[in-house]
Amino acid sequence: MKTLRRTMLFMPGNNPGMLQNAPILGADAVILDLEDAVSLTEKDAARALVSGAIKTLDYSNVELVVRVNPLDTQFGHKDLETIARVKPDTILLPKATREQLQEADTIITKVEKEEGFEKGSINLFGLIETAYGLETIYEVATATKRLVGLLLGAEDLTSDFGIKRTKEGNEIYYARNRFSAACRAARIDAIDTPFTDTNDYEGLRLDTEKAKSLGFTGKSSINPRQIDTIHSVYNPTEDEIKYSVRVLEARDEAFAKGLGVFALNGKMIDAPVINRAITTVELAKRLGLLK
Repeated sequence: MKTLRRTMLFMPGNNPGMLQNAPILGADAVILDLEDAVSLTEKDAARALVSGAIKTLDYSNVELVVRVNPLDTQFGHKDLETIARVKPDTILLPKATREQLQEADTIITKVEKEEGFEKGSINLFGLIETAYGLETIYEVATATKRLVGLLLGAEDLTSDFGIKRTKEGNEIYYARNRFSAACRAARIDAIDTPFTDTNDYEGLRLDTEKAKSLGFTGKSSINPRQIDTIHSVYNPTEDEIKYSVRVLEARDEAFAKGLGVFALNGKMIDAPVINRAITTVELAKRLGLLK
């Protein structure tokens, strides 16, 4: 079954308390960060701390992701090789390009062979945060079969563009559209950029709804207090669940009568409506909202 990634929570990799609490905060995935959250003087210590945490703590109830440093920095290769050996679920590569994702794939494959891991057992995620990454995004999204999703980093992206990042997000409208379309075409997850005002829950809700309407499959977050709001947007509503169940019941009734086309409440039901109903019902069951 497809991995659920409504929320991906960033957590600094140099904070032992946060590493310990990460699995119980309610996010679908936690991203233990070795890059932006860690100063240059603490990179080696953070790498060792995260590696040790993965070995000793139980992260089985969340997807465990580690953001390494870019491969073109002095820390990137050491991060990747060290973290791959403790086998997290996923490794997140910042400032992702097709070439760097393929290089990361090669390194991980080598580690998997040396450690006796099943080939392909460690997933890759890419962070799109440059103009080059955005304009080559489909090539990035199809770089390797190990890639399961991309994450939009709007703070660095707008910095690369030399424009102001705003709460309304109009400046990333094009980026969001291009990003989500490429991810959908490549059949991988599209994860939206974090909403950085951790006290504005209404703004977070509106921003998440906007991302969802543009085709994003989930949203990253920087504070555990944001998780419930994001989930409330991505979880199906009671009305959506009831309607989807009725669509599938009507489909079964129509098929039993040998009908290929049918109507529900005066509206013709076609394959896209049925497929959306199936997706909604499966998600509702998975979340315990429907037996």
